[in-house]
Amino acid sequence: MKKIVAMLLVVATLLGVCLMSGCNKQNTVLTQDFVIPEGGYDGSKVTINFYHTMGEPLRAVLDAFIVEFNKLYPNITVAHEQVGGYEDVRDQIKTELTVGNQPNIAYCYPDHVALYNVARAVVTLDDLIASNIEITREDGTKEVLGLTAEQKADFIEGYYEEGKEFGDGKMYTLPFSKSTEVLYYNKTFFEEHELKVPTTWDEMEAVCAQIKAIDENCIPLGYDSESNWFITMCEQLGSDYTSATGEHYQFNNDANKQFVKRFREWYQKEYVTTQEIYGAYTSGLFTATTGQRSYMSIGSSAGAKHQRPKANDQGEYPFEVGITTIPQVNPDTPKVISQGPSVCIFKDENPQEVIASWLFVKFLTTNVNFQAAFADASGYVPVLKSVAQHPTYADKMSKADGYDNIAYLSAKVCMEQAHAYYTSPAFNGSAKARDEVGSLIQAAFIGDASAGLDALIDKVFQDAINNCKK
Repeated sequence: MKKIVAMLLVVATLLGVCLMSGCNKQNTVLTQDFVIPEGGYDGSKVTINFYHTMGEPLRAVLDAFIVEFNKLYPNITVAHEQVGGYEDVRDQIKTELTVGNQPNIAYCYPDHVALYNVARAVVTLDDLIASNIEITREDGTKEVLGLTAEQKADFIEGYYEEGKEFGDGKMYTLPFSKSTEVLYYNKTFFEEHELKVPTTWDEMEAVCAQIKAIDENCIPLGYDSESNWFITMCEQLGSDYTSATGEHYQFNNDANKQFVKRFREWYQKEYVTTQEIYGAYTSGLFTATTGQRSYMSIGSSAGAKHQRPKANDQGEYPFEVGITTIPQVNPDTPKVISQGPSVCIFKDENPQEVIASWLFVKFLTTNVNFQAAFADASGYVPVLKSVAQHPTYADKMSKADGYDNIAYLSAKVCMEQAHAYYTSPAFNGSAKARDEVGSLIQAAFIGDASAGLDALIDKVFQDAINNCKK
């Protein structure tokens, strides 16, 4: 089985395309569109394999909806497997592609797909999305193979558009579940001291100075991801970061150097620390009630429960947590990062496996009930706008607060800022750029500037570029 993909890998290798090494010499994605068989799904008995990272609570949700899917398509058997974390999924598939033993469906991030596409292994979804082929399900009802206009419009736009970030305009993924970054703040402390919650980076600097004057031993702000901070600043400023085509690594520029210099000054004043420098998630500082602590934390929206301090024996919390959008360069044109898994479909010599995989992916990603149940169990944000009106989910969202229901407060903020999400260009090597700009932030913050700050900043930027190209 799957000899076609294996042969394509051999061809790719002979052409000097370095799948296993992760090199990025090619500037264009190699594609081969899937040809939909006449009639679409013919009712064949097929088994499709799905790799993901779900723990037990989420697998239970998935299993329940597989039962619902099989009521419509009883001849499609869905086998699914937890494969460690996201990088474990990537690495296992990277190996399996060399022998044509990859799954049918997998959790993915954009750079994973770019890697798989070195071997032309991922199905382009455009024709499937646009298909008007009508399929009769087991219960006698019919559905269009593709997505209806209403289904496409229901996706949160930034999440949906991530599937096209590969430089050729084609669609490779659909969003599955998402998270982003939010600003957690000690609402009790802010109200007690009449502090303004910052909406811009200028306001953030000012409030950090105010907090430091109140509690000189604190570090006012913890920022978990240095990489996200760098990439988000590029997006907010409109400065260059990377490109899917041509010269990939474009972040070595004056605009980016200026914001890194500025945030180094914050670090030197003890206004901010990061996860890598602190040595742990900065939520530990934020939830502390004794010793050194912080009063703001920028971290994953899916980790809201970790940003809540421990309650006492009476169930009372030492402070209330507020959640809002991260600071912006310009609040009128907000930019907030989009994260969390999408799903891709792999090519197979049996087109019915591809069609069956598409039907299952479509079922999960456009199913309001599944999206509501999965979001409830995971803390991730549903990818459909209409989930906000789902009776059960809407009821829980209405009870959102900074205490027991903090996960719903986080989700509420995420859904309210849906217009702000962006994604970065994806190519084979984009993950390397992400890692390097995170390391750049660390090196700039803690590096020795005795030879001059400009010399230090120039060096850490050039080092990052050089490392990207190795």
